Amino acid sequence: MDYLWLKALHVAAIITWIGGMLALSVAARTLPAVGAERQTAIVTLRKWDQRITSPAMGLAWILGLALTFMGGWHSAIWFMIKFALVLALSALHGMQGGALRRMENDPAMAAPAVLRQGPAMTITIVLLIAILVIVKPFQ
Repeated sequence: MDYLWLKALHVAAIITWIGGMLALSVAARTLPAVGAERQTAIVTLRKWDQRITSPAMGLAWILGLALTFMGGWHSAIWFMIKFALVLALSALHGMQGGALRRMENDPAMAAPAVLRQGPAMTITIVLLIAILVIVKPFQ
C-alpha cells in the first residue's frame, strides 16, 4: 500500500482513538450518581470502547509501526520520545477501560481520577506527539 494511504489511515485511526478516549472521559464524569441509567450508560461506554476506540488504537499502532519502518525513523531520538508518549497514551486508555469495568461491577463507585483527569492528560500527550512528529527535533 502506498505510504500516503497508510499515513491517511493512521491519522484517521488516531482521530478515532483519541476522540473515543475523550468521549469516554467526559461521559464518565457526567454519569448519574446511581440507578439503572448509570449502569446503562456504563455498559454503553464499555461497548463503545470495545468496538470503536480499542480497535482504532490497535490500527493506529499497526499503521504507525509500518510507517516508522518505511520512513526509517525507528532510531531517531524524536521518535523514541514519541514512542514513549504513545505507550503512555495506550496505558491511559487501558486504565480508563479498567476504571469503567470496575464502575460497572460496583454501581456506587465514583469516577476515579484517571477518568476525571483523562481529557487533560490525553490532550497534553497528543499535543506533545504532534509537535514531535511535525517538528522532528533532535535529528
